[in-house]
Amino acid sequence: MALEINSQNFDTLAAGDKPVVVDFWATWCGPCQMVGPFIEELAQEYEGKVVIGKCDVDQDNDLPGRFSVRNIPTILFIKGGQVVNKMVGAQSKDVLKKAIEELL
Repeated sequence: MALEINSQNFDTLAAGDKPVVVDFWATWCGPCQMVGPFIEELAQEYEGKVVIGKCDVDQDNDLPGRFSVRNIPTILFIKGGQVVNKMVGAQSKDVLKKAIEELL
């Protein structure tokens, strides 16, 4: 299951030894609803290797603002505390999986 990522736990997760993938989304966003199941599946597939989670932009304004997220879904790929890849808009599971593999 994808982790709930927010401004309270992000810095701790990003400072860890695993890469982090954050899906910025909202319940009212159609493309976000398309990507959501892929994020959940990938969180299970990469459990223990990559931290994969979701940040609801309606619940947390600070974290999206910190990364200048203006459109959703936006998915950030973070390694060593730095954003190494960013995808905006709905993506296929294969595209997301390829980006995660590049983190490892």
